[in-house]
Amino acid sequence: MPKDVNPVTEPPHQSEQGALARTALVVSVVLLATADLGAKTWAGGALADGHTVDLGLMQLRLGFNSGVAFSLGDGLPAGVVLAITGLIIGALAIFAWRATRTATRTVRLALALILGGAVANFIDRATDGVVTDYLHTGWFPTFNLADVFITGGAVVLIVATLTGRDRIEVWETPEVAARQVRGPHDN
Repeated sequence: MPKDVNPVTEPPHQSEQGALARTALVVSVVLLATADLGAKTWAGGALADGHTVDLGLMQLRLGFNSGVAFSLGDGLPAGVVLAITGLIIGALAIFAWRATRTATRTVRLALALILGGAVANFIDRATDGVVTDYLHTGWFPTFNLADVFITGGAVVLIVATLTGRDRIEVWETPEVAARQVRGPHDN
């Protein structure tokens, strides 16, 4: 380590930051997918007899979707839907893996939400060709927590892009700001 670098105040090396960001992405995706799959398992058991739970603006009501968003492609064979969504998720995973190293926290959050929801729906569909839905509003197609993750992630990504929060800030910490003002070798 160079003699003028203080490991307590200096940020981790960029490759270390990238590794931490990628680890956080994977852990987040696993946790989000697990939460959704757990909720689907609960809904499949608790609501299987046609029982509904009224939550005011929303009901918990069991439903199944053989298509993708808004039941698009519901007439296609399950294998075709699974293959197409698998390719899209694979491309998204590669993009997220590459982008995460240099992305802002906001963009990393958005990518984790989108990927976590997509992976959960893919795993659910892989078991029997349909996705379990249980959130029902009466005026909107029935959906699930993974759909909320995907939509929320897309909204976060759009807002981050429109507000400029998708760009790395030059002065992310006081230490980095001070070093930028002083110069890396000034005391």
